[in-house]
Amino acid sequence: MTATTRATDTVTDAPTPPLAARAAAIGGSPVRDILAVTARPEVINFAGGLPAPEFFDAKGVAAAYAAVLADEPGRALQYSTTEGEPALRAAVAERYAARGLATGADDILVTTGSQQALSLLATALVEPGDTVLVENPCYLAALQVFAFAGARVVPVPSDADGVDPDALDALVAQHRPKLLYTVPTFQNPTGRTLPAARRAAVAEVAARRGLWIIEDDPYGELRFEGERVPWVASYAGAEDRTVVLGSFSKVMAPGLRLGWLRAPAALRRACAIAKQAADLHTPTVNQLAAAWYLERFDLDAHVARVAGEYRERRDAMLAGLPGALPAGSTWNRPEGGMFLWARLPVGYDATASLPAVVAQDVAYVPGAPFYGGAPEAETLRLCFVTQTPDEIAEGLRRLRAGLA
Repeated sequence: MTATTRATDTVTDAPTPPLAARAAAIGGSPVRDILAVTARPEVINFAGGLPAPEFFDAKGVAAAYAAVLADEPGRALQYSTTEGEPALRAAVAERYAARGLATGADDILVTTGSQQALSLLATALVEPGDTVLVENPCYLAALQVFAFAGARVVPVPSDADGVDPDALDALVAQHRPKLLYTVPTFQNPTGRTLPAARRAAVAEVAARRGLWIIEDDPYGELRFEGERVPWVASYAGAEDRTVVLGSFSKVMAPGLRLGWLRAPAALRRACAIAKQAADLHTPTVNQLAAAWYLERFDLDAHVARVAGEYRERRDAMLAGLPGALPAGSTWNRPEGGMFLWARLPVGYDATASLPAVVAQDVAYVPGAPFYGGAPEAETLRLCFVTQTPDEIAEGLRRLRAGLA
């Protein structure tokens, strides 16, 4: 034998190191899995959370991109600052200020969708083992983010109006959590809205007990009826401890991947450092195009038109549900947003029923994955904005056959 390995010698490869425990432990999104199964064009899909593409202002957005690429291509295609383009930050801040929440451009950090904002906050705030409070049920991707950060997720008892402030107070005293995550307006998955009195009570608990609030607001502008409720961040005690997340995904186009967070200075700086490590900055051309659009087009008028169409679709679903769901089922009437929440009679399991429903070429999302604690098997989420009223009527006919 020599010290030199010959070409004919057999070399046994050692196995590669394993994935990080958090990557191995966290599964994918059940909603994405359902969408993959139901991607066939003949399926009427109430499962997704997709805005209706026919209402995108494609011409306006195209004009915005054409203008910024023609007028300042070097800037549009260049690296940018992590915090975001000043013109876009100023435009977002102005929209908040016009609605009664005093905000300056320096209060805004532009992110690659509001989902990234949530991930940055988890990076900046949550240590493995920290307790995080969430609504029950809760936005599914938020549960994923907090699980990936190693948080201990504790659901706050909630009812048709959202989080119970008394239960929140007791849980904060018991668990000393870092934060409460909430979607108070037209919540995903339930479509419910937290009333003003509860918002004030949540703000008071946070101030008295010492708690961050993450107020996720992707749907708030999609109001069909009723009066706008002020942001939790505007209530006494919440001003210096609430992060508001926003997005153009539901009001302009999700493909732009433009979101933001409005946060107190120290936390915003920490999120900016986390963003530098994640992607340096959100694409410059997208930011400049959005700023150009906001300066020259009336986004509020566009959103009002879209909300009017969505209201018709919500009404079509509400009209058809009594004949589609089994006797004894209940559901809510959201004042805006994209979703409503239904509950089948006791004994039904929405997850177990789904294959028979999909066999009828229609789909929903079972409610079970949205719970941070014990799931309620008879619940389900229905998205009413992606299909036309006629398609909704046909989808509900198929749903009735699948649940029979």
